[in-house]
Amino acid sequence: MILPKFYCITDRKKFKKPFKEQILYLAKEGIRLFQIREKDLSSEELFYLCKETKEALKGYDVFIFVNDRVDIAYILNLTGVHLPEKSIPIKDIKSKFPDLIVGKSCHSIESAKKAEEEGADYIFYSPIFAVEGKDKPKGLEGLKDVLKNVKIPVYALGGINKQNLQEVLNTGVYGVASIRLFLEEDF
Repeated sequence: MILPKFYCITDRKKFKKPFKEQILYLAKEGIRLFQIREKDLSSEELFYLCKETKEALKGYDVFIFVNDRVDIAYILNLTGVHLPEKSIPIKDIKSKFPDLIVGKSCHSIESAKKAEEEGADYIFYSPIFAVEGKDKPKGLEGLKDVLKNVKIPVYALGGINKQNLQEVLNTGVYGVASIRLFLEEDF
């Protein structure tokens, strides 16, 4: 399965439009990969938001992931689950749910290698550039180092905008994951 290059992570608090309207807008603009990442919602609220998102995007050829909730991904037959760096082991998810695509957030080369060894289908490597409240930026050189050390797809994440997007893509990274980039009017 080939994943799209652009990976939209949701944050309804930053959306300029209501959630469903924003997701549909992005789908119409060509975004085909979404991660529902709404950490403040209850399990019930997150379940129904994922369900509504899947229904709203019927007719679009999209991939839908949910953040850190294997149960919701499985029950709703979503494309997959994205795990934070400190989460349940990927190999355990893959053994029980072999059809789920599993991604993982990584913040070091060691973490990226471990995720690949455990069977991750892709990783996020972050933050590439400065983001308020996040670790020290890895920079483009740090991203290149990770690309040399793993063979699975790597999505760059963190501080990526229209001005530095091409520079990030020029590293040979598989794709770009972002919240803010896709909120810009003419991303």
